[in-house]
Amino acid sequence: MSDLFASAPSTTSGNYDASAIEVLEGLEPVRRRPGMYIGGTDERALHHLAAEVLDNAMDEAVAGHANRIEVSLSADNRLAITDNGRGIPVDPHPKYPGKSALEVILTTLHSGGKFTDKAYATSGGLHGVGVSVVNALSTSTVIEVARDRRLFRQSFARGLAVTGLEEVGAAPNRRGTQVAFTPDPEIFGEGAKFRPGRLYRLARSKAYLFAGVEIRWRCDPSLIDDDTPAEAVFQFPGGLADHLREQVGSRECATADFFTGHQNFPDGAGSVDWAVAWPLWSEGSYSYYCNTIPTPDGGTHEQGLRAALTKGIRAFAELVGQKKGKDITAEDVVTGSEIMLSVFIRNPQFQSQTKDRLTSPEAAGLVERAVRDHFDHFLSDNMERGRALLGFVLDRMDERLRRRAEREVKRKTATSSRKLRLPGKLTDCANDDPAGTELFIVEGDSAGGSAKQARDRKTQAILPIRGKILNVASASADKIRANQEIADLIQALGCGTGKNCDPSALRYERIVIMTDADVDGAHIATLLMTFFFQEMPDVVRQGHIYLAQPPLYRLTAGAKSLYARDDAHRAAIEKKEFRGKKVDVARFKGLGEMNPGQLRETTMDPKTRTLIRITLPQEYEERAAVRDLVDRLMGREASHRFAFIQNHAAQVDEEAIDA
Repeated sequence: MSDLFASAPSTTSGNYDASAIEVLEGLEPVRRRPGMYIGGTDERALHHLAAEVLDNAMDEAVAGHANRIEVSLSADNRLAITDNGRGIPVDPHPKYPGKSALEVILTTLHSGGKFTDKAYATSGGLHGVGVSVVNALSTSTVIEVARDRRLFRQSFARGLAVTGLEEVGAAPNRRGTQVAFTPDPEIFGEGAKFRPGRLYRLARSKAYLFAGVEIRWRCDPSLIDDDTPAEAVFQFPGGLADHLREQVGSRECATADFFTGHQNFPDGAGSVDWAVAWPLWSEGSYSYYCNTIPTPDGGTHEQGLRAALTKGIRAFAELVGQKKGKDITAEDVVTGSEIMLSVFIRNPQFQSQTKDRLTSPEAAGLVERAVRDHFDHFLSDNMERGRALLGFVLDRMDERLRRRAEREVKRKTATSSRKLRLPGKLTDCANDDPAGTELFIVEGDSAGGSAKQARDRKTQAILPIRGKILNVASASADKIRANQEIADLIQALGCGTGKNCDPSALRYERIVIMTDADVDGAHIATLLMTFFFQEMPDVVRQGHIYLAQPPLYRLTAGAKSLYARDDAHRAAIEKKEFRGKKVDVARFKGLGEMNPGQLRETTMDPKTRTLIRITLPQEYEERAAVRDLVDRLMGREASHRFAFIQNHAAQVDEEAIDA
């Protein structure tokens, strides 16, 4: 055996010996491998730095030592988070002579006051790496601490102290900690910037989680390019219930009352807060937190809530003599609901440093026992409310069972399905395999006729729709099911809707919304996108939905013709391609005015067209923002649309209106 190893050829150009073994010290591991600590170097990771610092401030508030937090973003991408808590200790650390506890915390991994319950009964920080990671990945970090009526300051850069701890002066009316930092472009890229809207939503969500804290938001106005306010104050006495009411808005629910509550765990083990609603239409929204830390992947606390709701509704079904109740599953109770759950527990365990999933085994039992009793009372104290929710859940169960029965039936071949199940207006493509195929949803029979002649018959299908389809955001489920245009669309796609939507059964790889390049066309496209967002969110999330970009103008000078999407594009083409020439401008009133050759060249030919892909954000906060925007602009409340128009009227180009 020794001869075998001795004769093995070298696989590297250098020697692999002790000199090849590196030992990274201090915070260098964080800078070398930031993904291990914050999940990457993308925009999500950048904002994770803000969450780490804000979580520390929230820990002070939850522990009862702070009641005010300030979050401030300046024009130079510098974020400052300030609390009025106890302040990071500044006295010398006994284990590190010559260094204060503050410097140790900022420059040493796994240092902090949260390894025991001496300083914090519950906290989001566990490993002592959060603020030191922020320091390591920032070009500049300045800490100010007000303790014992004195103000201290120390500066750091890329994980290293650049000044000693300085006593700045007296601070008779101030206490707490301020952490101000600028993310390092060497790590996150030169163009990486904090997004005000994302920070605003983060700060607001934290205020919902702890009713005893006031969070003040401030941002340099020059950074804001949306509806995010430059200044705001968040304080919500109702906690999660307030948050849920804002999120559900005016949508009709299975029960008028939300299921909300708070319960302390036995023996001071922590507490749980919850708020649940069952809207009649919803793709579902699930917000889970542990010690104010978002856990988007759920975990054991989620399992406890699901178990409590499922067992509670089954018990109620038995109470009222509904035999079908024994077949109810957690999927029937939870899918499509709006859930907010927040737990505070000692020594929580998470799946990783980014804390996306709670794994503490005791959390499931604690939450289930705490919530179950309240849910039993919620159902039985008002029998009409209980029966309404039971009926709603049983309807979902019936849908689930029907869907399962459909899957168990052997699926017909694509060819027979096309012949037997397709709507009459659909002009289908020849390919049976969905790969590479496209369905163009076009506005009206006239445009449909041109599109049919312009298409590639092998891979492109055409479905004309008649005018503006139903606005599903403000329609009842019965009205949606009764609408013929929507029924034809669902039938053509073949993947089902709502929780029965199965993107793998989609009959086309791409769904292209192709409407006229005018206001009416934009309205129809918006209605279609609202339909897909509400009824087929997974199809959107997987990137199957596209917007065609048909031209509004044809510009001709001599033998040269070019197409422009809008007025700005027209001006750019005239300036670049036709400078000094007389240009003949033809404006298309609709797709039906274009001959098949023009439509193929500009909008349908993959070699020459431009498509916009429609997707949904990955981050929960951003998905919630999209949902909120759809609810406000497409829902029943016209006042929300009116307010949006008032706020954005000044941004409309008057020349575009005149055109």
